[in-house]
Amino acid sequence: MSTVLAPVHDFGGLAGLIAGDPAETVPVVEVFTGNPVAALPQSSRADVDAAFARVRAAQVEWARWPVRRRLAVFERFHRLVLENYRTITDVIQVETGKARRMAFEELCDIPMVVSHYLKRAPRLLRPIRHPGAIPGLSTSTEIRKPRGVVGVIAPWNFPFAIAYCDAIPALMAGNGIVLKPDIHTPLSAALGLKLLREAGLPDGLVEIVCGDGPVVGPAVAERADFVMFTGSEPTGRLVAQQAAGRLVEMCLELGGKNPMIVLPDADLDLTVEGAANGVFANTGQLCLHVERIYVHESVYPAFRDRFVEKVSRLRVGPGYDFDVEMGGLVSVDQCERVAAQVEQARSRGARVLTGGRARPDLGPTFYEPTVLEGVTAEMDVCTEETFGPVVALYPYSTVDEAVARANDTRFGLSASVWGRDVAAARAVGARLEAGHVNVNDGAALAYAGKSAPSGGFKASGIGVRNGDQGLLKFTESTNVATLKRQVLGPQPGQSYEDYVTRTIRTLTLLRRFRLR
Repeated sequence: MSTVLAPVHDFGGLAGLIAGDPAETVPVVEVFTGNPVAALPQSSRADVDAAFARVRAAQVEWARWPVRRRLAVFERFHRLVLENYRTITDVIQVETGKARRMAFEELCDIPMVVSHYLKRAPRLLRPIRHPGAIPGLSTSTEIRKPRGVVGVIAPWNFPFAIAYCDAIPALMAGNGIVLKPDIHTPLSAALGLKLLREAGLPDGLVEIVCGDGPVVGPAVAERADFVMFTGSEPTGRLVAQQAAGRLVEMCLELGGKNPMIVLPDADLDLTVEGAANGVFANTGQLCLHVERIYVHESVYPAFRDRFVEKVSRLRVGPGYDFDVEMGGLVSVDQCERVAAQVEQARSRGARVLTGGRARPDLGPTFYEPTVLEGVTAEMDVCTEETFGPVVALYPYSTVDEAVARANDTRFGLSASVWGRDVAAARAVGARLEAGHVNVNDGAALAYAGKSAPSGGFKASGIGVRNGDQGLLKFTESTNVATLKRQVLGPQPGQSYEDYVTRTIRTLTLLRRFRLR
């Protein structure tokens, strides 16, 4: 069992930012040791009601602020995140058990999001004048309005980044936020709120509620004007049903069973390094991470041997420094779920090339980085999301075969293709049914490009984050049409035959001159 000591911070003060009864609490634990670090108030449905009421009251005034005034808050927030990176990294590690590099890289996502939308928001939110129905006599002006209160339901695997990567553009657009973090990881979200308020965000505009998922999650989804959910496919389906029943729009980022294709000309040294990071970063607890690797049969033995050797040398353990390459899983339950998948695969004939066992000597949630071979369709690890440090290797003969097997899943979130011939690799990537395709990168490259939309195919989600739509989805549009002089319909004294003739002639001219 690890004896590493958690950094000293005011964890209790952070827990105090969460709406709930301080007399009814559950412990928040340091994942490395299982020791409690704070008592988390439990939010009831009444607490959720009160949180929405506070946010709605604050949002009315916030929406009246000029866009530039709202954005000034995020200029200061950007600076505060960078100034407090050590504290944020500490808190993320305490709650998730991830390695320090991964915790640091998680927080970096937020300054990237803020920087992107600080540049794009003024243009996206200003009124846009469009051609009217009648050239020269009418105009149409598109006005963007905030939806009201956005419910953000965030997962435990990236508790700081995912809590705020959607909340930031929603707030910039003039909305308020009711945020529900996972019960295992509320302190990272609370720290983000603390920094936002220090940056000048009005009190009450963002409220955090936390408690039993089947109770608090539906309470948020039942009250929000837009629902942003990141999490598992089964829970996402329930959220979608709730939102659709109220005719409320939603955005869902769900799971993945993400493939990686190694082409025959791939640089194996670079590919092995990229694969190790794409599989085992964040201990495999990343929606975008690689769980299936398809390697051309001509290079399969060499890749397998180098990859297994690399994985067997990964430095695994607890620690609040950069020496560790892979940390623990988020909870004992998650560790047990990963172990159960591996044991089922082993019992049905899969071969464990390295890893394949829990490491309670390192801490209660540690599991070795694991590489499997000989995985077949009747094994859960073949088709179901593992969400842990486990990957299966498969040889293939032709590119068509590799593409077909990569696409043979109900998911479609992320994929990776490796090859020296970049054009050929991109052509393979274009055939993959995934919202993100990374060429010569394992997992993060496509998501990190904030200018482009980020979403999933099939059961991996609905809607996108990032890109222009990552902000515009939190708005509704009004088309204000203005007519200078009434010329629609037959004019006084004009026959209907003349009206029809003139209308046909006008439509012909509009098409000829491409005015419509």
